[in-house]
Amino acid sequence: MAELQPRPSTRSLVVGTHNRHKVREIRALLRGIPFEVRSIDELYDGPDVVEDGHTFAENASKKAVEFSKATGELVLADDSGLEVDALDGAPGVRSARYAGPAKSDADNTRKLLDELRQIPDAERNARFRCAIAVADRGRLVFMVDGSVEGQIAQAPRGSGGFGYDPVFFVPSLGKTFAEVPPKVKNRMSHRGQALRKAREKLAEYADKAAKPGDF
Repeated sequence: MAELQPRPSTRSLVVGTHNRHKVREIRALLRGIPFEVRSIDELYDGPDVVEDGHTFAENASKKAVEFSKATGELVLADDSGLEVDALDGAPGVRSARYAGPAKSDADNTRKLLDELRQIPDAERNARFRCAIAVADRGRLVFMVDGSVEGQIAQAPRGSGGFGYDPVFFVPSLGKTFAEVPPKVKNRMSHRGQALRKAREKLAEYADKAAKPGDF
């Protein structure tokens, strides 16, 4: 099968999420790439992609492929979440809807803390995981991932970040992700790690677009 040839690097890179917090983080971490970073909300008002995969990678690749089919654009999609050892890896792929499909970040965090109420600090180990997929015109181009280890705090701390950030305590920082500036979080976070890998691959993809004869 012939390798899919990228279009010129003046194209858009569409971020396949309706989560405005994620879009803001991704834009910051991809600043300077040879693509115009846009939100899926700017281009598409059809049905959302159902995240029914059993892994972060399955959900990320499904979103990237389906949104790129719908828009005809280069699409970056991520799926990320929290894994807690004491809960056998939950909430996992259900992190965004842990307390129910229409619940808020605060509801999800409250449920998590309730389930860990009797768990001592030494047994509250957890990690954030992120899988990122990039697809072009309905075909998967590449996937990358990232993870960061931490612990679940006894109560929310800090006003920054989003999702479970206020209860994700990073021992090397001595703070939760919600207590540190965005630059510090992005340097260490699961999504930051994955996006740095994605930056390199997107730069390579743009180079290929400038040299179509290499295919």
